[in-house]
Amino acid sequence: MDTAFLIKFLGAIFAIMNPFVNLPMFLSLTDGMSLAEQRGAALRTVTYSGALCAVVAVAGTAILGFFGISVDDFRVAGGLVLMIIGLGMLNGSAGSAHHGTSAERAQQDPESDPSFYPLAFPILVGPGTITTIVVFTGQAKGMGDHLAIALALAGVLVSLGVVMFFAASIGRYLSQTLRVVMIRIMGMILAAIAVEMIASGLKALLPGLA
Repeated sequence: MDTAFLIKFLGAIFAIMNPFVNLPMFLSLTDGMSLAEQRGAALRTVTYSGALCAVVAVAGTAILGFFGISVDDFRVAGGLVLMIIGLGMLNGSAGSAHHGTSAERAQQDPESDPSFYPLAFPILVGPGTITTIVVFTGQAKGMGDHLAIALALAGVLVSLGVVMFFAASIGRYLSQTLRVVMIRIMGMILAAIAVEMIASGLKALLPGLA
């Protein structure tokens, strides 16, 4: 297993799906639920997110091939999407590119279960998450790299499940200042990874740049 590959993917996917950054959104969407209902929503959200990630990891590259899109094409486009999300996080905004617009979120029925929409999709598994999984699975070499992707996803999903399951308790100790600092740090990491993705994709598409 390539440790550098594992760390790079883990950093990217954790920056996007960061459980502490997404905790306030989870609390707001489950406001009014009993503790048991909230914990049930947490488990369903993680289950849906895991299923979506698995589908993207298995079928993402094949779907690109069906449309005649190379991984390098998607790497450049995906890098731009991640850059927009990262810059939005640096500016303290969730970013409609990943979380959806305010109008889209407003369409959510207050009485419906938010576990799949909008929590699992598009808040946790939105364009940024999908881009990251597709790009890294496309450049994975051998079973070791695919195992690294699976382990990183499992680790992030478990951390999401733990944080959301105990959201009511954790939310009381997560200050606004700490949340702002975490968003800025994750935004910088995401922007740096986006630059690397764009540069790698352009070098492959335009060899003269190398």
